[in-house]
Amino acid sequence: MKLITAVINPYRLDSVRDALEEVGVSGVTVTEVKGHGRQRGHTEIYRGAEYEVDFLPKLKVECAVPDEVADRTVEAISAAARTGKIGDGKIFVSTIEKVIRIRTGEIDEEALS
Repeated sequence: MKLITAVINPYRLDSVRDALEEVGVSGVTVTEVKGHGRQRGHTEIYRGAEYEVDFLPKLKVECAVPDEVADRTVEAISAAARTGKIGDGKIFVSTIEKVIRIRTGEIDEEALS
């Protein structure tokens, strides 16, 4: 099993969610986060004063999937989140040791569905 964590632009969420549904991923967690990579933020002007925005708003999308669908899931997220501009985000893939559904006690892949 894999935990796929993607940090994406907020306006790409609908596209990513649709792409995940097409691959068959039903469970997803979305968290509002802030951060920066190479773009290091940007400068804005508010009421005539210029100020630096260091951390940009992003979304962290997490889903746990069986090993067989991990590559397709990564490809779907990548294609749906890509604009070709700096700041599109990153995808991290981690191995999951164990999953337990609290309500039923199901373990591992049975707990994912």
